[in-house]
Amino acid sequence: MKAKIKLALCQISSKRENKEANLAQFEELVFKAKEQGVDLAIFPEMSLTGYVLYDQVYEYAELIPGPSVQKVEELAKKTGVHIVFGMAELSGKTQATLYNTAVFVGPEGYIGKYRKMYLPTHSVFEEKRYFRLGYEPAVFQTSIGSIGLTICYDVFFPEVFRLSRLMGAQLIVCISASPAVRSGYFEVLTAARALENTAYLAYVNLSGVEDGLQFWGGSRLVSPMGEVLAKAKFNEKDFVVCEVDFLDLRMAETFIPTLRDLRPELYDRLKQISGEI
Repeated sequence: MKAKIKLALCQISSKRENKEANLAQFEELVFKAKEQGVDLAIFPEMSLTGYVLYDQVYEYAELIPGPSVQKVEELAKKTGVHIVFGMAELSGKTQATLYNTAVFVGPEGYIGKYRKMYLPTHSVFEEKRYFRLGYEPAVFQTSIGSIGLTICYDVFFPEVFRLSRLMGAQLIVCISASPAVRSGYFEVLTAARALENTAYLAYVNLSGVEDGLQFWGGSRLVSPMGEVLAKAKFNEKDFVVCEVDFLDLRMAETFIPTLRDLRPELYDRLKQISGEI
């Protein structure tokens, strides 16, 4: 495993209902990443199709692995770059059960996936209308490190990130489709999730406007000490290359020993009380 890796925060504006155009964006930026020695290129939530699909999501969802994942696998093999991106997943067991999913592929092929555990269904969001909840955190041991996957609204729930860290994640990736009115929340919460877990956090958000919903961009890499190491522009497409140094984890864990000071018995109490809400 490498001590240092390079990331590309690929903050794109997806074309709604146009996989071919979005895959072309993937290809352009992954080749650009390769030229800069990048190990991992990260694209936003639902970036394969765009986020605002309404009932058309059933038409554009695919199996994983499936045709689009296979195309991204081929891209990873050609370039030697690992890739994370978001898409609507069709269940292999039914014809109308969908998941909001992050997909992870590498030069050797498909690595794994993560199904979003928390689905916002309020204000402009209606994800529970279309998607089924995921139930498992996802951490993958790879040649470029131990990588955990999360999606957008998950960042409001520290349990997902704590589980990922305790499962060994050194870098937690959070892909997102956050509208502009929530930018301040994500700026605070991404720093908090990194700091409280002494882990790197790479947050990659959509930009642009889909059917009147504006995505604010603001993708970033946050250090295990909660410091923003790199940040993309707001409200427009951007491509930012940055570096993760896993040797910094030891210093962070020593200076802020939150993992050492965990109180597991409190989780039993949390489970008991939350069941009464």
